[in-house]
Amino acid sequence: MIYLKNAIYIDSETLEFKKTNIQVEEGKKGKIKFLDKLPTKINENEIIDCNNKFVTKSFACGHHHVYSSLSRGMGAPKKNPENFLDVLTYIWWTLDKCLDKETIEASALTTAMACAKNGVTFAIDHHASPFAIEGSLETIAAAFDKVGVSHLLCYEISDRDGLDIAEKGLNEAENYLKNQQGLVGLHASFTVCNDTLKKAVDLSNKYNSGIHVHVAEDKYDEDHSIKNYNKRIIERFNDYGVLNSSKTILGHCLHLDDNEKKIVRNSKAYVVQNPESNLNNNVGYFNSQNLGDNIMLGTDGMHSDMLRSAKAAFYVGQGFDNIDFPGAYSRFRKVHKYIADNNFIGDDDNNLVVLDYDSPTEINQNNFLGHFIFGIESKHVQHVISSGKLIVKNRIIQTVDEQEILSMSQELSKKLWDKMSKL
Repeated sequence: MIYLKNAIYIDSETLEFKKTNIQVEEGKKGKIKFLDKLPTKINENEIIDCNNKFVTKSFACGHHHVYSSLSRGMGAPKKNPENFLDVLTYIWWTLDKCLDKETIEASALTTAMACAKNGVTFAIDHHASPFAIEGSLETIAAAFDKVGVSHLLCYEISDRDGLDIAEKGLNEAENYLKNQQGLVGLHASFTVCNDTLKKAVDLSNKYNSGIHVHVAEDKYDEDHSIKNYNKRIIERFNDYGVLNSSKTILGHCLHLDDNEKKIVRNSKAYVVQNPESNLNNNVGYFNSQNLGDNIMLGTDGMHSDMLRSAKAAFYVGQGFDNIDFPGAYSRFRKVHKYIADNNFIGDDDNNLVVLDYDSPTEINQNNFLGHFIFGIESKHVQHVISSGKLIVKNRIIQTVDEQEILSMSQELSKKLWDKMSKL
């Protein structure tokens, strides 16, 4: 049990402020209890003094890519990308081909640590390693469990490396879903034929799961669908039942037309916006108009800082979207509704962050959203509690040796980059 003493608790839904003590139960379905006074017989090491600190629900990422973790600082690709397909071909599809079990594990550990230190205790990940598929999801899950970050994983099934590789992706998804909560991943419409698409949806239905897929991230995706299937992406996916499940996640959705937006709006599926990735790849701008309310935020593997993603969505949205303070906060928190509505475990009330936020101005329920956009940052995350367990204390990971893992990942990244240079 953990006790948070003299905390200022901020309700993540109502934004109501409450000065209180908090008892935190451990476990994937643990609860919290507000106490006027702490029990007399408790160990001092169970108490965290939160005087002048703010406590609120921890954060979650709606779309991550563990496999990109070791890319930071790597050399330039063999060809300077001229478009988004080149970016995929010469950067990300080159990297994922070179992953092995060692580098997958290092990528997962470093991603989980980054999530934890940024207050993210639940990550929805979309993984690819076409020549190291078997067991990759269990490797990632074990790494996340070791750090203490809950997860919802999938393997990115694709025909781009051949139908035999796609079949291995389907097998990996099924083997994982037999024992773990997860989704059925697909890369994107333009790398998935009808047969693979049908198999993925059938697999998703068999395990009462959902599809996690990139949608219209670049205009090329829509053009390919029209040329090859005589219909737009969402129309194609809808025909195959992709949008029938409330567990389905549609990533990006930048180039949908009005009819596609209507189909999404009337479906159970969720959309995940990744603003910084879209800016980095120069693929376009997200516009939420007519998409409905099921919009959450992700990082697309660029980082693990959801506060940063929320600010980016707000700032870029001033020119290209209809988004205000409440809208940005709603997207930031919508992932919790997705997790709860679909009965995934690992995101209950006993997932908390303690913020050491040294504001020069008053903060309260009425002006919290102004602080959320312009003040609160990941540097203010002091302690992190995941499923009732303290995984970050005074900004230091408690569950693993962070320096040891970083040293290992630095060495493995050199080997990965060398391997990439020889492709």
